[in-house]
Amino acid sequence: MNVQLGTVASTAARRLHPARLRHVAPGGGWVGFEMRPGDTAHVVDPEGGQPGALFVVGLSAAADGLVPGALPATAPLPPAASAFLGGEAEAVSLFGTEGGPGASVSFTAPDHLRCVLTAPGGPMDPGSQDAPTDLIVEIVPALPSSGTVPAPLAPPKLDLRIRAATAAAYEVKAGDYIQIIDVDGQQCSDFLAFDAAKLRAGREKGLDPTTTRTLMGSANPGPGLHSKYFDEDQTALVEVIRDTVGRHDTFMLACTAKFYEDMGYPGHDNCSDNFNRALAPHGIAPRMGWPAVNFFYNTFVSPGDRIGMDEPWSRPGDYVLLRALTDLLCASSSCADDIDASNAWHPTDIHVRVYDGANQFSRGIAHRMTPDSAPRLTRETGFHARTSALTRSFVDYRGFWLPECFSAAGPIEEYWACRERAVVMDLSALRKFEVLGPDAEKLVQLAVTRDIRKLSVGQVVYTALCYPHGGMLDDGTVFRLGENNFRLVCGDDYCGVWLRQLAAEHGLHAFVKSSTDQLHNLALQGPKSRDILREVLVTPAHQPSADELKWFRFTIGRIAGIPVMVSRTGYTGELGYEIWCHPDRAVELWDAVFVAGAAHGLQPLGLLALDMVRIEAGLAFAGYEFCDQTDPFEAGIGFTVPESKQDDFVGREALTRRRAHPARKLVGLVVEGNEPVHHGDPIYSGRAQIGVVTSATRSPSLGGIVALARLDVSTAAMGATVEIGKLDGHAKRIAASIAAFPHYDPTKSRVRA
Repeated sequence: MNVQLGTVASTAARRLHPARLRHVAPGGGWVGFEMRPGDTAHVVDPEGGQPGALFVVGLSAAADGLVPGALPATAPLPPAASAFLGGEAEAVSLFGTEGGPGASVSFTAPDHLRCVLTAPGGPMDPGSQDAPTDLIVEIVPALPSSGTVPAPLAPPKLDLRIRAATAAAYEVKAGDYIQIIDVDGQQCSDFLAFDAAKLRAGREKGLDPTTTRTLMGSANPGPGLHSKYFDEDQTALVEVIRDTVGRHDTFMLACTAKFYEDMGYPGHDNCSDNFNRALAPHGIAPRMGWPAVNFFYNTFVSPGDRIGMDEPWSRPGDYVLLRALTDLLCASSSCADDIDASNAWHPTDIHVRVYDGANQFSRGIAHRMTPDSAPRLTRETGFHARTSALTRSFVDYRGFWLPECFSAAGPIEEYWACRERAVVMDLSALRKFEVLGPDAEKLVQLAVTRDIRKLSVGQVVYTALCYPHGGMLDDGTVFRLGENNFRLVCGDDYCGVWLRQLAAEHGLHAFVKSSTDQLHNLALQGPKSRDILREVLVTPAHQPSADELKWFRFTIGRIAGIPVMVSRTGYTGELGYEIWCHPDRAVELWDAVFVAGAAHGLQPLGLLALDMVRIEAGLAFAGYEFCDQTDPFEAGIGFTVPESKQDDFVGREALTRRRAHPARKLVGLVVEGNEPVHHGDPIYSGRAQIGVVTSATRSPSLGGIVALARLDVSTAAMGATVEIGKLDGHAKRIAASIAAFPHYDPTKSRVRA
């Protein structure tokens, strides 16, 4: 086995490599994988500075070049990893704390190997920056795939291989799980399901796309999956539990004979005919084309209402996990299309497993930070044990399950609790990045629009991050923990990738380490928040107390013995704080804060109420007030681009030009009447569209609908009247007047209190 240490080479090619298997050892954790003779593995430290340990079973004496190394005492092999290996392992130390981003080790297996990769590291203290980060293994097979599927999620009741360009039918009991796996990647699989009891009664009732779209509130077809699928009787047949791809066709037919005939391929295998053959023994009449859920099929509706298609997004081992909501007869296919990009020009196998309903599987949708990243299912925050006991209304927010509202109150009551007393909210989905090293200040100064050189230790600043053309990548807050130590808190995972690219391009000696899973965040907001914090926060003598902590400053201390960092920041327009702790201590923190807050009327607050208070306070939200096509001035946060900043930063030239020649401006709107308006509604002056609503809400305290809107600068005079277009933009208009924002507490006296 030859082992070479190097750096992953960059390439101009933008094409994915779906045949490569990816395994991720999470920071502080491990991953097991197997290799066949001739397979090549690339082990990568994408963020740098993360030690690794590779354990190998099956290594023969003929493996030249591999010298087993003594592992650090801090990296023992976890018991579960030992069980996976099942034998005596050779051990090799990889990388180190000083390794740069993208450092890699490559080796080729001379024999069948069973391996474990660990990324050792312990819990990060909120005041520290030693977050363990992921290590990635990418395996390039020596031979075409042998059709190996991932290990089952549980002991399967059915293990069914559907060979390329075929289909099969199978029965599933109510409550059982159906896992449909793309074995080799980029292979579509059509799915049918029929109510078994109705079939026995002579009634053929299968998945109906029109009924499903209607009941799920999606009138127009689009990529992705509904959470449930119904038959035409409106009986729920299946629900989606997990989806590791996120891109599917849920609105078209399985491929038909006519499609291939029209393309000049008469007699070509097709999914509809394959389904007819598979379903015939069950007494189901054949059809020319079957309405189906087309898993992994990458279709979309392009402008002009035309259907577009490209190669599937699925990688080897990607899957969809369904749950049967009644007894079902199901059918799955491996799509036979080999004449275009539907299956990347080469049909391969699909694998189906059925699991007993007694199993419990977490729900989630896979997120990828970049197109070639490994998927990561929606995860629970450290506070989930407490929030899930108070509500079942959760939404996937940037890869985490966060509550929309709570069962005991609801958004309006939660809103008033924030404005009059105090609330806590789980904002752990915010992305955190530790920036450290001798050039850390240079890197942050280059990346953000604010002047970081003016930031003192213990201070926080809100800033924009922009592309060279002036459009916004994200907004966020920067914490200065030390002379060469910073923490960026933002919304987009890609910010970490972008910062590392900047450091490499400019030759800066700085590390950017992801710490999102090491720091979870409980926001304590409202007029009574300081009174509550005062009762629980203990700080050392050299750190500010709750009463001494100023706006946009932070302190280090403990709450009920839990190490925390507390910043006087928030997203509500009220006096408030954010409490940062390790997720392992999150439940303890929640309990301590709620005990102290009981006498002050403390309540939990969900995302629906948060949206109300943030719009009233005029606070920008990614994808609404800004995107990569809007600059900070157009997003209403021009104050984050001070003219006094002397150092260069990304986008400076473009922002100087845009400041001098503004095209659009963010304004507040006061809407007449009570008819709702929404993000994306067009704004008109006469027949001409002059802007768009970015956010809107019915304000309980202001007694009407208020909105934020982006208008052409020539039409953005305060007090002017505009119209919000509904229906086609002309048949129905809602009058509104332009106002300053924030609508609530315009002088920010409450947040500064």
